[in-house]
Amino acid sequence: MKRKYIFKQLFIIFLFCLSSNNLYSDNHNVLQILEALQQDIKTLERAVYSDSFEKKNTSNEEAVISDNSSEEALTRHLLKLSEIENQFRDLTNKFEEINFKLDKLSSRLTKLQSDNQLRFEQVEKTMGNVVSTGAANLTEDMSENNKILPGTSEPQDLGSISYKDMTTSATTQQTQSIDSTSTVLLENVENIEKLLPDSSPEKQYEFATSFLKVGDYNTAERALKEFVQTNPNHNLAGNAQYWFAETFRIRQLYVDAASAYLEGYQKYPKSEKAPDNLLKLGVSLVQIGEKDQGCMMIISIEKEYPEASQSILQKAKYEEKKFECKKDNT
Repeated sequence: MKRKYIFKQLFIIFLFCLSSNNLYSDNHNVLQILEALQQDIKTLERAVYSDSFEKKNTSNEEAVISDNSSEEALTRHLLKLSEIENQFRDLTNKFEEINFKLDKLSSRLTKLQSDNQLRFEQVEKTMGNVVSTGAANLTEDMSENNKILPGTSEPQDLGSISYKDMTTSATTQQTQSIDSTSTVLLENVENIEKLLPDSSPEKQYEFATSFLKVGDYNTAERALKEFVQTNPNHNLAGNAQYWFAETFRIRQLYVDAASAYLEGYQKYPKSEKAPDNLLKLGVSLVQIGEKDQGCMMIISIEKEYPEASQSILQKAKYEEKKFECKKDNT
């Protein structure tokens, strides 16, 4: 645009010069004017081209700088996006790993619950069969002798012979009965042999309960029974009677256990193990079919022993709910 404007001005000057030829007749002056105009045109062209070149160079440099800065900014953004993408991928992998572990733990817990439920059902079924058998034996034995319960520590029960074993049609019946009786007497002598050491009652109690720790419940039964008979008035006698009953319960001899718990409840109601003894007595009675009496024992624990430990009282509440004692025995 600037160049066109210059050429227009030159063209007007040229026309003016031509018109001046009519006024001036001197050709020499015209040539001088034309040369001067030519010099002015060259000067103007030089100035115009120089200005446009500088502007062009300046615009190119600015464009290059702008392009470089844009490329650097774009590169920084791309690197930042790549870093964020990697972090997001790592978080996703960790989240999936945690979900996998949680699923695995959930499956394992479900399997453990199923196994425990199956084992509890088997144990309850086995205990039910044992309780039924024990109740039948108790009914039969009580019909024969109402005063002596089976499983008690009465000396006459050891090595006793049933009536069926003594009846025979052979002619030598009397001789065989005499031989059998002599054998029974020998067994009584062996069972009466002392187990406890000749020391203080505390040492004897520790010795008797040591068989429980190693799982020798038969020997523990004999040792604890001997301790109670030897030290019936000692402050540890009630505890010994309780553990004596426990030897039967652990071996699932619930009828004998109930008899031993009953004896401990009657003889040692103030002992340290008295609340445990009464609770186990109630549970044993329920297990052998005497639910009314057993529930009555369980319910009376809180009233009989209000200062018992919280574990015993909570266990009693649990057994009440388990056997539905409040529903049937209120």
